[in-house]
Amino acid sequence: MQRGPWTTLGIKRSVSTTPAAVHRPHNLHPALIEERIDAQHHEIQSLLLDNQRLAATHVALKQELNAAQQELRHMSAAAANVKADRDAQVREVYERSLKLEAEVRSIDALNTELAQVRSDVQKLSASKLELTSKLQAINGDLKRVQEDLHQAPAIKAEIETMHHELKRGRAAIEYEKKTRNDNLEQRKVMEKNMIALAREVEKLRSELDNADKRARAVAAAAAANTGSVYPGGYGNPEMGYGGNPYVDPYRMHPAQGGVDAGSQYGSGAVSHGPYDIQQTQCSGLIHA
Repeated sequence: MQRGPWTTLGIKRSVSTTPAAVHRPHNLHPALIEERIDAQHHEIQSLLLDNQRLAATHVALKQELNAAQQELRHMSAAAANVKADRDAQVREVYERSLKLEAEVRSIDALNTELAQVRSDVQKLSASKLELTSKLQAINGDLKRVQEDLHQAPAIKAEIETMHHELKRGRAAIEYEKKTRNDNLEQRKVMEKNMIALAREVEKLRSELDNADKRARAVAAAAAANTGSVYPGGYGNPEMGYGGNPYVDPYRMHPAQGGVDAGSQYGSGAVSHGPYDIQQTQCSGLIHA
C-alpha cells in the first residue's frame, strides 16, 4: 500500500523519461536502451507482484475487517448484555442496600427496644427481690400469727378476765363518782351551814361584846358608888361582888366556841372522813 504512490511515481517517471529516450534515440546506445527496458520490465514485474500481494493483502485485510466488524458487533452486543447485566446487578445491589438500610433501621429500633426490655428486666428483678423479701417477712409474720393463734384461748381468757376487771373498775368508778357527788353536795350544805354558823357566831360575839361592855360600865359605876364601903374589892369589881353576876360561858374560853361549833356541826376535815374511806375502798377494788 505504501509503495503504490512510489510505484505510480516510478511509472510516471518511466513514462516521462521514455519520450526523452524516444526523442533522443540517436544519443543513446541500443544496448543501454534495452537495459533500461529490461530494468523497467523487471520493475513492472516486481510492481505487478507487489500489486498482487497488495491485492491479496487487501482481500485478507478486508476479510479481517469484516471479521473485526462482526466481532465488534458481537462485542457491542456482548457489551450491551454486560451493561444490562451490570445495570441489573447495580439495581439489585441498590435494592439490597435499601433493604439493608431498612433492616438496619429496624435493627436500631430493635436495639432500642432491647435496651428498654433489659431495663425493664432489671426493674423486674429488683421488684422480684423486693417482693421476695416482703414474702419472707409475710411468711415470718404468718408463722408468728399461727403461733399466736395457738395462744388464742389463753389470750381470750385473759381478755375475759380484763373485761371482768374493767367492769368491776367501772362499777367502782361509778360508785366513787356517785359518792363524790354526794360528798360534794354534803360539803356544799355543810359550807352553807358553816357560813351561817360563822355569821351567827359573829353576831353572838358582837352581842357578847356589847353585853360585856355594858356589864363593865355597870360594874365601874357600882364600884364608883360603893368604893368606900368595899375597900378590899377596889380594883376588882368581881371580887367585891363575890363573883361576876353575868356569867359569860363564851368569855372564859373564846376558842372553845369555835371548836365546839365545829364539833357540833362537823368540820371540813371531819366531813371528808367517809369520803376518804369510800375512796380507799374503791381504790382497793380497782387494784384487786
